[in-house]
Amino acid sequence: MMMMMAGEHVLAALATLLLASLLTLVLNHFLPLPLNPKAPRGSFGWPLLGETLRFLTPHASNTLGGFLEDHCSRYGRVFKSHLFCTPTVVSCDQDLNHFILQNEERLFQCSYPRPIHGILGKSSMLVVLGEDHKRLRNLALALVTSTKLKPSYLGDIEKIALHVVGAWRRHGGVRVVAFCEEARKFAFSVIVKQVLGLSPEEPVTARILEDFLAFMKGLISFPLYIPGTPYAKAVRARERISSTVKGIIKERRSAGSWNKQGDFLDVLLSSNELSDEEKVSFVLDSLLGGYETTSLLISMVVYFLGQSAQDLDLVKREHDSIRSNKGKEECLTSEDYKKMEYTQQVINEALRCGNIVKFVHRKALKDVKYKEYLIPSGWKVLPVFTAVHLNPSLHGDAQQFQPCRWEGTSQGTSKRFTPFGGGPRLCPGSELAKVETAFFLHHLVLNYRWRIDGDDIPMAYPYVEFQRGLPIEIEPTSPES
Repeated sequence: MMMMMAGEHVLAALATLLLASLLTLVLNHFLPLPLNPKAPRGSFGWPLLGETLRFLTPHASNTLGGFLEDHCSRYGRVFKSHLFCTPTVVSCDQDLNHFILQNEERLFQCSYPRPIHGILGKSSMLVVLGEDHKRLRNLALALVTSTKLKPSYLGDIEKIALHVVGAWRRHGGVRVVAFCEEARKFAFSVIVKQVLGLSPEEPVTARILEDFLAFMKGLISFPLYIPGTPYAKAVRARERISSTVKGIIKERRSAGSWNKQGDFLDVLLSSNELSDEEKVSFVLDSLLGGYETTSLLISMVVYFLGQSAQDLDLVKREHDSIRSNKGKEECLTSEDYKKMEYTQQVINEALRCGNIVKFVHRKALKDVKYKEYLIPSGWKVLPVFTAVHLNPSLHGDAQQFQPCRWEGTSQGTSKRFTPFGGGPRLCPGSELAKVETAFFLHHLVLNYRWRIDGDDIPMAYPYVEFQRGLPIEIEPTSPES
């Protein structure tokens, strides 16, 4: 009898504990609502999950998606929600987005979900804050500037582009290629050459690429650290990449001045400002930025040009004109790049329509009053770039791919165009991505005609990906390269 009574007490205690936990969960979820009556209008959805699943529902990257369309129509272009397990203000307003980006570390702070830190590492430039971020970004800007000034940089890009597109010709006639894979091959070969001085043929390059692919899959996966899951594989892949980079660093130091490659790593090794762990993290950040963003941009350009014969013809004429003033084997120069004016318009329009970066994560450091909005201290803030890029009041016929809209306008970042972010966290390598895209496109349009094989569109998950890898049917335009 006593055992039965004890069992009942345990069950009663467990039921009470469960009820208290549920009540705490509900209170923690909804309590911010009455405590912050002046926050923007909106809804919080279900406890714990909030509206995260609806927010992350895949949609074509050249659309807002159902969640944002619904909430903007109901609450306006700035609204509150409960996303990523925290109260959130979502901004689809160009002025507020600009205000958030320009007040980094004063009113707002970078605030990516904790699992991202587990993969990128605590020293990653994408997650470090304050003076640490400023120090790393200044180094990144210095490296980018020195790279742009090196004659060998443009030569390396062109050599790798010719290697990639030339391989298609060896198969002869019409063939189908998974273009996203080819674009990644090109972008990775370029960035690994610039950062580590490695050529595509070296075994270590293939090893880094294999680990890097596992790393990328985990970066966009559900953060569950159980052996065998993509997230766990990504953490292990990062450890292997770090070990490989540390091995390269050790070899460079052993060889001393006899083994100068003139790459990012040489500059990093000459710096006394960074620890070895920060140097390894910096290399990984450089590979990530130079690989994923550039390859996706090239794929976007090919996708949108594949939808518009008129724009493709204009691009081809521009590159025909540039090539006609050069010898057959003569390399492209920085002056040639400046002449690629319509190509630049195409690249900008692909960035606007494709929305490689949909939004960024920030957190309010204090109560922020902006116009009629109050953003409570500690709340997550999501500036949504896609909503500005596709706003018809800012871009006429916003759903249409129209490169000519950029004619005579600034090609850089502005309030209504933030494909690479803005403020102190503006991507330092954005111009390099455009150069690599333009040079690759030069050899593609001069040597091949293509069409998209079947239906494929860029989807936002929120990371952007072509579901089928963008298969294209290509055919050489002449028997000789």
